Amino acid sequence: MTSTLERTTAIAPLRLGSLTVDPAVVLAPMAGITNPAFRTLCREFGAGLYVCEMITTRALVERNAKTLQMVQATPEEAESTAGHGFSVQLYGVDPATVGRAVEMLVDEQVAGTRPAHIDLNFGCPVPKVTRKGGGSALPWRRRLLADIVRSAVGAAGDVPVTIKTRIGIDAEHVTYLDAGRIAQDEGAAAITLHGRTADQLYSGTADWAPIARLVQTVDIPVLGNGDVWEADDALRLVAETGCAGVVIGRGCLGRPWLFGDLAAAFAGSPRRTLPTFREVAAVMLRHAGLLSAEQGELHGCTDFRKHVAWYLKGFSVGSDVRRALAMVSSLDELAGLLDRIPDQPYPTAVLGGPRGRTSQPRPVALPEGWLADRDDPRPPVGAELLVGGG
Repeated sequence: MTSTLERTTAIAPLRLGSLTVDPAVVLAPMAGITNPAFRTLCREFGAGLYVCEMITTRALVERNAKTLQMVQATPEEAESTAGHGFSVQLYGVDPATVGRAVEMLVDEQVAGTRPAHIDLNFGCPVPKVTRKGGGSALPWRRRLLADIVRSAVGAAGDVPVTIKTRIGIDAEHVTYLDAGRIAQDEGAAAITLHGRTADQLYSGTADWAPIARLVQTVDIPVLGNGDVWEADDALRLVAETGCAGVVIGRGCLGRPWLFGDLAAAFAGSPRRTLPTFREVAAVMLRHAGLLSAEQGELHGCTDFRKHVAWYLKGFSVGSDVRRALAMVSSLDELAGLLDRIPDQPYPTAVLGGPRGRTSQPRPVALPEGWLADRDDPRPPVGAELLVGGG
């Protein structure tokens, strides 16, 4: 199940305030992916920090039932020691709402535990977020960004707050250096930079050069993100940019054992995992079982369907079995279908290649007049503001 490479230099643990993350590896929030089941699975393969799906601050403040469910820590997260506990990413465009959401997490412990870490999303490029001035659109408004980060840090107390962003809206509207300085000035513990602009979405190749420039610009830790498909990509990203750690998104889809590789690589070990199909099938069953325990068997297996193609990438699987797996509705059915696939070595041809969603570049949807004044501190027109203290 493993292969070996030359031994590498160990990477130091990540320090986020009083929190130590070892190895310096963070699971990126991914909508519909980083639910409790997937976080548990990734945690079983290697240590690090595992962030839940992005939580909308307005919905949290309004105590939306689905949002309160999404933000619940697992028992293991609630009992875990600092550095491996529950981690939350928040999205918001109003400083007061973001601050109130952080208070609910830290003081009221609405997640069932006090979070070990809170991240603020200023990197999401999808139109439904950016057209409201959120995600990767928001850092263009420097004063608003500063107000949001200040509000979150003030409400968080000793819980470290970090931010995640992109290079900018597009090549003409670059924001990452200002965002890094603002994050540092307002007390953020670190900043993650994805090496793409918002208009690139997930197209092309991530540019790591801005990550290196940000490392030279700020004193707080910088985490690198973008096109880390293998543990050795992570080592190369650290070596080329000087970043303090890496954030892993699409690279772990269908490959949660990547976190074991990353833990080994950051410890200086040459061990890498190359599971046979039977071993992959066991992970698939474990993943579906965790989802079923969380959601019920039918819903859990239905949710698991989107993971099937990622797990099977590169393996020789009959078309009839692939079609059946895409419609699986029970754990017994899943086990039976996987048994029909012959055991085989891991398809090394797929190593180092993109996984998950890809896209073509497109202009970023922005609120009307958004680019006119970088120092306008007002939340975007139409934003739902906190009234009466929430």
